[in-house]
Order: sequence, then structure tokens, then C-alpha cells
Amino acid sequence: MAHHGWGGRPPASDAEARQRIVDATARCIDRHGVVKTTLSDVAHELGVTRQTVYRHFDRISDIVGEVAAQGAESFVDRLVDHLQGIGDPAGAVVEGMMFCLRTIPTEPRLSLLLQLRDSAAFGRGATAADAIAYGAQMLHRFPVDWASAGVGEDDLNGLAEIIMRLLTSLLEHPSEPPHDEAEIRALLNRWLAPALRRTGPRPERGCSSQLAPAGRWHGTTS
Repeated sequence: MAHHGWGGRPPASDAEARQRIVDATARCIDRHGVVKTTLSDVAHELGVTRQTVYRHFDRISDIVGEVAAQGAESFVDRLVDHLQGIGDPAGAVVEGMMFCLRTIPTEPRLSLLLQLRDSAAFGRGATAADAIAYGAQMLHRFPVDWASAGVGEDDLNGLAEIIMRLLTSLLEHPSEPPHDEAEIRALLNRWLAPALRRTGPRPERGCSSQLAPAGRWHGTTS
């Protein structure tokens, strides 16, 4: 690891160097935007050469992806905290999606996930196996007893994929004119929530689930 540059404070480890590169990239993105941020900008911000940055990251998109990932970790913690007290699966999923729709566009680091075409969380990468597995891990953290609700491990993967597909569509391709929050919540309650309101035990594979009444278009989760 080179000890030149770094503002006169060379990192003590590779891990520290990587984190300082990520932090510098975040500052560059704040100033220039993700599209105009280059690896040269990051190197200049740190006072190092491009080759020094290349020792830790192969591409600028890899660094930007790490900036987004770190923002996502904090976001998930806040999401789970927001859902505390909502033990109903349908209510938790709908409220969680509404939280995502409100928060992601206003968070610079989270918004990067929508701009990165090879992102593993949203965009074209939203249906990748690792992204779905990550989504299922997020659902595990919801204050919901999934097993008692008849939702198994395989179901959580499927639910995570549906949620990510819906979020991607709603965030990247809003309706014209745009739906307000109440309309989107009603849409989710009408068409998504009923799938999580089984009235009987979990059915065998190949059998239809029993669903609670869907309610009206403008119904609530209660």
C-alpha cells in the first residue's frame, strides 16, 4: 500500500484505505453527481494517484456501489425500527414499501441504487439471486412471525422478488399523473396485501391459498 498522498495521513490498513476511498467518492458525488464523478476526481479528493485507487477498486462503479450499499445498511436499520409494533404480515409489508417509496428518492446514497444499472439492489439487478436473498434477509428482520402466518422460507424469497419488482416500477416509472401516497397504499392493500392474509394453514404445494376478503380499492390494512 502506498504511503504518499492521503492528505499526509496514510491509512493504517487496506480496510481503512477502502473506506476512505468510499467516503471521498461520496463527497464527490455530492458535488458533481454520480454520472460526472470519475476515478480521477476521487484520486484528487484523496491526494493520491489513480493507480493507488485501482489497488483497492477495479472500477468507479464498484466504489459507487459500495457507497450505495453502506447507505442501504443504515436505511434497513431505520426501516425495521419504523415497523416496530406492526406484527401483521400484510400491514408490515405495505408499510415497509411505503417507507421505501417515501425515503429512497430523498436519500442521496439510496438514490444511487436506482442510477446504477448493475446495482444488486434495484434496477436491472433487482431480480438477481443475491439481491433476492438480501431482500429475504430484510424480511426476516420485520417484527412478523412469518411461520405462524404460513409464510415459509421459499415464500420469503418469492415475496422479496415481488416487492423489489414493484418498488423498481413505482420508483423508476411513476404513473402519469403520479399517484399520491394514499392511492399507492390503496393499490398495495387491494392487490398485494390479500396474498399475505391467509385464513387457514399453509396449503400444500400446488394448492390454492385461502385469502381473506380483499376489501375495497380504498380500504386499509385493518
